[in-house]
Amino acid sequence: MLVAEKVRLTNRIIAALKGYYPQVLAWFEDKDTQVFCAFLSRYPSLKAAQAAPKAELEQFFRTHHVVQAKTIDRRCEQIEHGVVLTEDAGIVEPLQLLVAALIAQLQVLLPSIATFDAKIEELFESHPDAELFAALPGAGPQLAPRLLVAFGEERTRFASAQDLLRYSGIAPVKESSGQKSWVHWRWSCPKFLRQTFVEWALQTRKHSFWAEAFYQTQRQKGKTHQGAIRALAFKWIRIVFRCWQDQVPYDEVKYLMALRRKGSPLVQNLALIEETK
Repeated sequence: MLVAEKVRLTNRIIAALKGYYPQVLAWFEDKDTQVFCAFLSRYPSLKAAQAAPKAELEQFFRTHHVVQAKTIDRRCEQIEHGVVLTEDAGIVEPLQLLVAALIAQLQVLLPSIATFDAKIEELFESHPDAELFAALPGAGPQLAPRLLVAFGEERTRFASAQDLLRYSGIAPVKESSGQKSWVHWRWSCPKFLRQTFVEWALQTRKHSFWAEAFYQTQRQKGKTHQGAIRALAFKWIRIVFRCWQDQVPYDEVKYLMALRRKGSPLVQNLALIEETK
């Protein structure tokens, strides 16, 4: 919820700045940072930034942990040569007040998110299943804790991987009436849980050889990008469910060897992908 609020505030700040102070958006790659908030609070307009001596600007950036001299010089040069978008007080003044109000909210929100992140990291690292989920390809510090929570601690909660697939909404729903049947997206499910699996499946394409091969196979069959990612998530849940039940971390090499022993088409597709690269 806090991250979603951060995104909402950041988007509103960006939209407002585009109306009178768009240059600052190019100076900072990340807008959801304390240095961005501090800069706008201290230099709320291009004229205010240009009125500041170069030494003051350099000191400001260094104080806020901007250590690369090239970055500081580039920003100072762009500030010096910037051109005001508009001087219409009817546009500038209300937007400037709006940005100030939004920045104040964002400055309070960022430390709260950092506190949550630190607590999540602490709890995850102390959990007995941390190693199991940290070993998953592409999980990383953000998705590994989410995946741990998605599976939970109680291993008798789901009788099979299919139960988790249905509960999470990854498994589609098949309906039939008379001679007609159709498959559709599962509407009733925990949306954040489903999104966790979808986001992780997308990341595994960069870190798992067979996952990328599986995705490409699904696309070749005519599935959309989202359809292929959901199919990949479906397959991953079945794999991780077994690791979770056996309390054995996932091993990419062992899984690839198992695919080769079974003569899986994924192995051939994987070879083609490697040749293409």
